[in-house]
Amino acid sequence: MNLYVLEEPRPMPVLADVDLVGHVIAGDHQAFRTLMQRHNQLLYRTARSIVKNEAEAEDVVQEAWVQAYHAFHDFRGESRLATWLVRITANEALGRLRGAARRAEVIPLDTTVDSAIFAGEPNMQLPESERPDRLAERSELRRVLEAHIDELPEAFRSVFVLRAVEEMSVEEVAAVLGIPEATVRTRHFRARSMLREALAREVDVAFADAFSFAGERCERIVAGVFERLGRQRMSDRFDASS
Repeated sequence: MNLYVLEEPRPMPVLADVDLVGHVIAGDHQAFRTLMQRHNQLLYRTARSIVKNEAEAEDVVQEAWVQAYHAFHDFRGESRLATWLVRITANEALGRLRGAARRAEVIPLDTTVDSAIFAGEPNMQLPESERPDRLAERSELRRVLEAHIDELPEAFRSVFVLRAVEEMSVEEVAAVLGIPEATVRTRHFRARSMLREALAREVDVAFADAFSFAGERCERIVAGVFERLGRQRMSDRFDASS
């Protein structure tokens, strides 16, 4: 197989994963592209749940695809291709995490995750779920949720993402991470409990700021009151002089 010279994308019939693998082994570039497009989100979420860094997660996924490409001839279809790919991705991510931990003993690591939040003017003609203000709210909620998922302990985080976000079965997660099924169930339950507690605390704090009149809104109301009083005073003077 040689993918060093990429072909132009072309229409691809809808094929099962195992059939696409056969095409890839035969040197079909578009089949490999289709496989990557089909599974990239799953693999990115897997990597992101482990390394907790967006750029690193992308690099993990790329490396995982390279490893999978060279190992496709060993895929026997005994498990779902998605499970096989997630196992490769998780192993690569965990390996990097262990390497980072060893380096951190000598050189402290400083990793930062930036989140872009969409903002725009409301358009009342759009459906409620598609209005820019609603999209911005969902984006902010997603950012908060992702931040709390990042705070989960590593062992719980990867299980939660695979079970709750990607909806993989207990059996698949156990096979991918190499842990007993009972451990998957326990960690998933505990991760959900920790997330609920963290989000509940955040909501409690937010209550204190709900409908706040501090800042711009307060000043706008004050200015409006004075403007109305001024108009009333002018009107009273006019009436008195008439």
